[in-house]
Amino acid sequence: MQQDLSFEQAFARLGETVQALEKGGLSLEEATRLFEEGMRLAQLCNQLLSQAELKITRLSEAYASYLQEQPPTEEEK
Repeated sequence: MQQDLSFEQAFARLGETVQALEKGGLSLEEATRLFEEGMRLAQLCNQLLSQAELKITRLSEAYASYLQEQPPTEEEK
């Protein structure tokens, strides 16, 4: 279920979870459940960020390779 969330959705839900825990007044069972959910959401956010970073790195490298293969323009000569 949480794997279907976008980064923005997971991050917002994580924020809500943290607020609920900080507010207090929860039973031990509910606090534990929210903590576990928060840990899963944090892991998902980290995974999604890592995937985005890898994609950006690959795109940057591909673009740099493309630029190196192009002949210089008249302005660059």
